[in-house]
Amino acid sequence: MKASYINPFISSSIHIIETFVQTKPTVGDLKLINVELLDNHIWLEIGIVGEFEGNVMFGIPEQVALKIVAAMMGGYAVTEMDEMCQSAISELGNMISGNATTLLYNEGIQVDITPPSILKGCASDVPLKAVSVPLHIPDIGEFSIHMIVPGQ
Repeated sequence: MKASYINPFISSSIHIIETFVQTKPTVGDLKLINVELLDNHIWLEIGIVGEFEGNVMFGIPEQVALKIVAAMMGGYAVTEMDEMCQSAISELGNMISGNATTLLYNEGIQVDITPPSILKGCASDVPLKAVSVPLHIPDIGEFSIHMIVPGQ
């Protein structure tokens, strides 16, 4: 897999978070990992189809997700990951991924995305290898972007 496929998702994440959360995240080190769906996390998965196929997954600790949603809502206090919060996090992932597909298209790579799915933490029989990068959002916390391309 081309590690460069994750770069538009990183750039898009920074742009969308700056716009909606009003702070600039910093980017951690890129790594190749086995994805483990940890409990107490929101796992947002978006499929990628087209010139390359795979998935992008956002692993967001629940407390970080609550703070992101609160910031997106102008500081409104959010205390539980209810349906509204899940919808807001899904939309955040959708905006990031939609923007990333535009960046990929501008590089001559035509892909489309599927609607976001929220996954629960559970063990998988097949380890998911991914190119992964953490983003740290000041005063909010850290979440990870994982790019999974099967067979790579």
